Amino acid sequence: MKKISVLVIDDSALMRKLLSDIIEADSRMEVVGVAVDPYDARDKIKKLTPDVLTLDIEMPKMNGITFLRNLMRLRPMPVVMVSTLTEKGANATLQSMELGALDYVAKSMLQEDGGLDKFSTMVVDKLYMASKANVAALASSSQLRNVNEPVRRLASTGVVRSGRIVAIGSSTGGTEALNQLLQVLPANAPPMLVAQHIPPMFSASLANRLNESSAMTVVEAKDGQEVLPGHCYIAPGNFHMEIRRRGNGYICRVQQAEKVNRHRPSVDVLFDSMVKEVGRNATGVILTGMGADGARGLVRMREAGCHTIGQDEATSVVYGMPRAAMELGGVEFQLPLNRVSEKILQLTSASAIKSSS
Repeated sequence: MKKISVLVIDDSALMRKLLSDIIEADSRMEVVGVAVDPYDARDKIKKLTPDVLTLDIEMPKMNGITFLRNLMRLRPMPVVMVSTLTEKGANATLQSMELGALDYVAKSMLQEDGGLDKFSTMVVDKLYMASKANVAALASSSQLRNVNEPVRRLASTGVVRSGRIVAIGSSTGGTEALNQLLQVLPANAPPMLVAQHIPPMFSASLANRLNESSAMTVVEAKDGQEVLPGHCYIAPGNFHMEIRRRGNGYICRVQQAEKVNRHRPSVDVLFDSMVKEVGRNATGVILTGMGADGARGLVRMREAGCHTIGQDEATSVVYGMPRAAMELGGVEFQLPLNRVSEKILQLTSASAIKSSS
């Protein structure tokens, strides 16, 4: 069986050695080369044709963001960022994912108790996942659009039906998928709650970046926050988010209970709360992501009479969560990403009926 070939790009000799040792210790992978800067990396990509890259952000001669932008324009391929998670680093890493990076590993993890083992496991798991990613979906991501082209927002399909709420779950590839979904929605779209697998420092930055590109108001959710039309609530990293009924309306419930499906936030936790509190007025959406978190929750939503949407394989960077939901019978409408927003508006309009297609 052919091993997954990896090119390690980092200006630190110590980090290059550490990453190489970690990767070589996994029987599924091999390091075909290391590069000290983006120019060195460019030459070695041509020569070695690796399956996947690790990439640092702060490097001499050219930063990782500029290199990634050029790479995805000329030769799209799977990339896992290995970077620091300072506030500045979080913004840069989110930008890298918007440009097409698949995932990230925090160098700061090495400073924690048992950090080397956690770091090593995360590196090999994410490289393996990245090697299986849909490169065609990466190549068609929004970073390849003309950045000067104005966003064409969808017109409202009419009055949003009272009480309609949308729950969205996503993981790998989800930050850019969310951006594409939200930026075309009108300001009067129904309220949306999002569980995206993301570390604590990233969730506020993600909400801010999505808010900049969306007509909706996008915020990191706070415990007890009222759920309002035209607003999108991002679950904080390392916290579960649920919806709760309060009086005639709803609030976000944010808490640090046990992980579910190895995740916090968990998509299943969000979807299950929709079934319990909102019932058939809820719409569930599952986007690109590795694993199966949210699949069973989407099944329960559909069984409760909710509309459900799953992203299709062709446009999913990682067709894991949507595939699991589809195979379990949880997906009512399977759609390419560029049709999901329109379907949400159709299903939540005052004229929508359960038999709509």
